[in-house]
Amino acid sequence: MAKFYEFELQKASDRLIKEILKVQIGETVLITADTLSDERVVNSTASSVHAVGGKPMVVWTATPSGVGKAADAELPVEALGAALAKTDVWIEYNKQWLLYSTPFEIAYENNKKLRYINLVEMNPDLMIRNIGNVEIILLAEFMKKFADMNKKAKKMKIKTPSGTDLSFELEPRHLISCDAGDASTPGIFMMPGQINVVPRFNTVNGTLVYDGSLVPPCGLLEQPIKMTIVNSTITNIEGGRQAEEFEIWLKSFDDPNMYKLAHIAYGLNPGAKLTGNIVEDERVWGSTEWGIGYVSPYDAPPEGQDAKSHCDGICLNSSVWLDDVQVLENGKFIHPELKEYEEKILKR
Repeated sequence: MAKFYEFELQKASDRLIKEILKVQIGETVLITADTLSDERVVNSTASSVHAVGGKPMVVWTATPSGVGKAADAELPVEALGAALAKTDVWIEYNKQWLLYSTPFEIAYENNKKLRYINLVEMNPDLMIRNIGNVEIILLAEFMKKFADMNKKAKKMKIKTPSGTDLSFELEPRHLISCDAGDASTPGIFMMPGQINVVPRFNTVNGTLVYDGSLVPPCGLLEQPIKMTIVNSTITNIEGGRQAEEFEIWLKSFDDPNMYKLAHIAYGLNPGAKLTGNIVEDERVWGSTEWGIGYVSPYDAPPEGQDAKSHCDGICLNSSVWLDDVQVLENGKFIHPELKEYEEKILKR
């Protein structure tokens, strides 16, 4: 008897390995997972690697209590870092993500050929909707055009119906990554449907309101969390129970950099919906996501922004201006070149 979404999941895994990562015969593919990861996703992906002639290797670890560097104390840091430094492809399915952890930094310092893709908390339904059923070629064409617009801009402005109102400058040296479904060359990649922008440090000012989810520590939000931002730093947090939970979480690190904004990203996956799973929430169409804390030197050369951890929060139905040209209005594209793509993508 077929298991839950077994056939559909295998199709999505095959697409990940063949079309997105383009794994070649003889390549080593290391899949990391913790004890809260979905075994069905891990196994189907390993099978897809084996089917194309790759060499799958699965590393399971106990689930740490924190993410990023906050997970270091509970990880086999040296052993995991050594393995990642020798692999061709790293697929991360961990519930408590290793992105920005010390093993991650070891891998990127010692493995210049590494292709890393972050697919944390992946489950069959999410993978089928966001990878298996997405027309990658059309989405990639649209996203690359939009990414180019961002690369040419010098400043940005973001507003949302919930009260976000932020302005900031862009830094040409900082990476604008476009996760449009091509992870075939060395680099850091995320699930298709996200463009990530690291603003010029210390230039973000205004009001930031999360109204979708915040991970960690809150998950789906019961009510908005409002923050005052001065020179890219959180100076005040308002809201209900979850706002208090968030403030306590930030204070627990005893690290001033945990109050600094890190990056903004656009949600651009037509299959994504708000679930509390941050890897999917970040891709809800028309949303923007703000990360707080750590930024890698890869994303913001030469030094990045060091911090003890990192979190991401969602701002739904965003309006965006690049320089003084509005491209998004309440989550829908109004720029003529982009609107045409959006209509085609969302109809599928």
